This record gives sequence, structure tokens and C-alpha cells, in this order.
Amino acid sequence: MVADTMKIRRAGLEALFPGEDDGAAAVPLWTLSGDRTPEVLPDLTPTQRAWLDATGWKPEAGAVALLPDADGALAGAVLGLGNAGGDPLLAGALARALPAGRYRFAGDLDDPELAAVAWALGAYEFSRYKSGEPRAPRALVLPDGVDRAAVLRIAEGVALGRDLINTPANDLGPAELEAAARDLAEAHGAAVAVTEGEALLAESFPMIHAVGRASDRPPRLIDIAWGEAGAPKLTLVGKGICFDTGGLNLKPAQAMSLMKKDMGGAAAVLALALMIMDGRLPVRLRVLIPAADNNVSANAFRPGDVLASRKGIAVEIGNTDAEGRLVLADALALADEEAPETLVTMATLTGAARVALGPDLPPLYVDDDALAGEIQAAGDRVGDPVWRMPFWAPYDKLLKARTGDVNHISSGPFAGSVTAALFLKRFVGAAARYVHLDIYGWVPQAKPGRPEGGEPQAARALYELFRSTYTA
Repeated sequence: MVADTMKIRRAGLEALFPGEDDGAAAVPLWTLSGDRTPEVLPDLTPTQRAWLDATGWKPEAGAVALLPDADGALAGAVLGLGNAGGDPLLAGALARALPAGRYRFAGDLDDPELAAVAWALGAYEFSRYKSGEPRAPRALVLPDGVDRAAVLRIAEGVALGRDLINTPANDLGPAELEAAARDLAEAHGAAVAVTEGEALLAESFPMIHAVGRASDRPPRLIDIAWGEAGAPKLTLVGKGICFDTGGLNLKPAQAMSLMKKDMGGAAAVLALALMIMDGRLPVRLRVLIPAADNNVSANAFRPGDVLASRKGIAVEIGNTDAEGRLVLADALALADEEAPETLVTMATLTGAARVALGPDLPPLYVDDDALAGEIQAAGDRVGDPVWRMPFWAPYDKLLKARTGDVNHISSGPFAGSVTAALFLKRFVGAAARYVHLDIYGWVPQAKPGRPEGGEPQAARALYELFRSTYTA
């Protein structure tokens, strides 16, 4: 079933970008910045300019105007870019606004590949549970010089991440997340190992087991390995909590309603892994996903419990609704044992991150100033922004425990995202560089290239960095 979904997803994306085509039969598309007027577009007819004037259209960011020919048929369209330095994904608005057909960009683009990626991201729909025929494709003849395979791998990675996050928890538990990971690995010749249920205790992953043991869907650690043994080690760890009730510290109904997305970190690392493997980057890639449900049952872990961890740190539980950092800690300890060059965690970890930076801007934690700048610049280039936050050492005292070595949440209401990052950092020591991203994993209000729903935030930003860092 999952393998079939992969084929359908790929076929749908390929339909957006037809093969070799001179574009002669395609409808032209123009872009217009906010400080220009339609008169700078020489291919527009006087009638079309009059149409724009009569309709009061302005080249605001993401605004699309459809242009008729003399017979009333569609002759072209104009996309408003707004002011300079705007959203790099504005071309995604076209894929939603245009009728079915074949299109081409007329004139020069600042970044033709990114425009094509934005087109694909804007065309995305999650229609698994909807009846009726799927939306007919809006096909784009790729601009000259754009690598179709490069566009497709980024679009496919994002679509995979979105599909996983958007799937409700009744159809996406730990076993289904494992199946998706296995199919991705098989498609790219990667190896997979899974530690499940009681075996987590035998293999020294006690916190993953503790978080997931209250569910009738056994927890597990998914471990994917790909690439040459001697290549630079790049390890991705993604939080895979398939549904989070909050455990015994039960969430209120409003906070629980969107908790199918609490595996957004796992979706993001799988999206990034697809891009890396399909792009054949010369790295030794490892992907670790601790997958579990955080449920309520007689054997659920409790506030005040002290849990053993793989690293040997005794963790005191302050609140069972902060379970993500527990499963990540065991996976991080495993990842750190082989001292990767770069170790990345991606997780829908804290509400405090949303309070600080909102849903669109994930906090980035990294001690390496140069690397932080490179990640932030890469995200800005491709419209997948992040914002650096500090591993602020003085706040480590907020994790002081009464009984164990460390409490996994802070003792007060302040700096929740920072203290979560500091907790995770305790489980990393050998990795040369550690990067943590506290993502939201969801778009609450649609924007160009970002439909409402699941979003594997920071996956494109990291791929943009890694494909320039690691070259064959």
C-alpha cells in the first residue's frame, strides 16, 4: 500500500513537468514586481493592459491576473511579486490560481529552479480521503537549464513529508511509519533495522519504551543506513510520536486535536533523506526515528518517575506531555556513539517555540556560528526559513532534578524551547557538530507554495546546504 502511494505520488509530480517541449503551445506567464506597471511587459496587447486596468489588479505579492485573448480564451497570466525581497515561493500561487493546462514562464526569472519547485509545492493536495476525481494537473514547461530530476526530488521529498503529517493517526501509527521508512529505504538501496516493543529494553532504549508502552501499538526505533562507509557521517534524528495525548498529564481537547502532526520531525527527516539519497550526495547517511504513541493506560509512565536512559543519565519526569525529548534522547545517544560529522534533530518539540517565533519560523540551535549562518542563508534562499536561538548555558540550572540526575522540563514558565534544546544537548558529546530544529510541522493558513496542512519545515533548507557542502 505504501509502495503504491509512492508510485502515485511520483507520477503526479511528473505530470506537472512534461518532458522535452519547446513551449510553443504553452500559455505564457509573466511576473511583475510591485514597483512596475504592466507597460513593462512588451508581449501584452493593449486589450490585456486595459483589462488589468479595468479590473484594478495590482502586482501585490502572490496576486494572479488571468488575461483573455480576443475570443475570451486564456491567453496568459501575470503573477505579482510585490516589493523586493519578498517570498521566494510566490510562483506556487500560480499552480492554485490557473485552470488546467500547460504553461511556460515568459521572460527571465531570478531562480528558475526554485520557481519550478514552488510550482510543484503549490500544486500539492492531500486527497486520500476525498471522493471524486483528482484535480487535473497544471503542467509547466521547465525553463531552460533547469534540471527536471533536481526539481522532482525536492518536490517528492516535501510531498512525502506532507503526506505523512496529514495522514490521521488511525492510519499512521508506529508500524505504518516504519512501513513508509522501509519503502523509502528500499527504493534507494538503503538498509533498515528496527527495534520494537520489549526488545527496546533489551537493546538499551528504556525511554523510548517508557513513552510508548501504554499504547497497543508497540513503540520502535527505526534505523536507516545509506551510503559508502568511508564518506562523511551525516545523521538525522526525527521525533516520531504518531499521536500525543499528553499521557497522564492529559492535553485539553483543543491542544490534542492536531496531535497527528507530532511525528512531523520524523516526516521532515524522511523528506530530507529522500532528497539526499535521490541526489546521491556523497555522505554516509543514517536516519533514526523513535516512533511511539504517548497514550494513557494503567502502565503509562507518570510524573515524578525517574527513567533510565541509554546514556546512563537518570531522567526525572516533570510532565508526561514532554515526551518527545525523551524518545529523542535515547536515539541521540545511539547516534552519538559513532561520532558523526553532523548530527541533526528535527522535532515538533515545544509550544514555547511557537510563542517565540510563530508557526512559520522554526528555532535553530547550533553552537557553530559559521554553520548557523549557512543554514539560515540556505533557508532564506529557498523560502524555508529558520531563526537561530541560543544553547543558553545559564538556563541549564532550570532542569535541576530533586531525585534524578536531570529533570526533562524546566522548573518554571520561561525559555521552554531553550531548555528543551539544552536537555537534548546533554546526550551529545562525540558528534563534531550538533544541530537542533524545533519545528511546528504545520501551515495553519495557506500561502503561495504552502497549502494549509502538514509541512516538513527545514528539510529544504538543510538539503540546500548539504547539496552544496557535499559534492561528488
